[in-house]
Amino acid sequence: MADPVSTTASAALAHTLSPIELFLQADAIVKSVIVLLIIASAWGWAVIAEKLVRLRILHKRADRLVASIQGGLPVAAVAESFADAAPSDPLVQVYTAMVDEQTRSADLVYTEAQRDSLQERVHRVAQLASSSALDQLQARLPGLATIGAVAPFVGLFGTVWGIMNSFQGIAASNNTSLAVVAPGIAEALFATALGLVAAIPAVIFYNRISTDIGAYGKRLTAFVGVFEVELSRQLSKRGERNGLRVA
Repeated sequence: MADPVSTTASAALAHTLSPIELFLQADAIVKSVIVLLIIASAWGWAVIAEKLVRLRILHKRADRLVASIQGGLPVAAVAESFADAAPSDPLVQVYTAMVDEQTRSADLVYTEAQRDSLQERVHRVAQLASSSALDQLQARLPGLATIGAVAPFVGLFGTVWGIMNSFQGIAASNNTSLAVVAPGIAEALFATALGLVAAIPAVIFYNRISTDIGAYGKRLTAFVGVFEVELSRQLSKRGERNGLRVA
């Protein structure tokens, strides 16, 4: 038959080792570490959710645009495909930059050299717009990388501090029983666990989001290439074709 005293002690110890109790019993330094890690984890998940949702929308819109172009939609008329897109959409930004440059330079295109100059300007404008758009997509990603790299060490600091407090408690009470040692060590290990909880998803999704942004960057480059081919084709003709005016 189980000892009633041991059973009661075990139940009390289990209650003491609950996450909330561990936080409440921790000292100010360990509490600060725990709060910091919880905030970092919440911020990281918010960034992850926002990036995944946005990239999914952008990829779907890019799929529709590429399908439209492959189906014969003139590149100069793809603005209709952007009717439901936000101005912050990278494809919109790149397309708008190229069309604006082409429109402003249309009256200057009379010779072959001027046509080549226009194509070079459109290409440079597209590169600048693409770079700016990708920089916007990558915003806050360095924060995820920082969480992935630093959070385990922050948790480890909380662990070391908590264990130091446990040893001090042992020395003060001159008692090494589990009931005395376990709470302090559990508080310490709880900080390490939170550090890993914050760091592991940050590292995993940082790599995934970076890969998705790289893939989207290739789509932007392909779109710019298609536009430049269409522009070159229209500049080789006289009159107006698909909204691209040449002399």
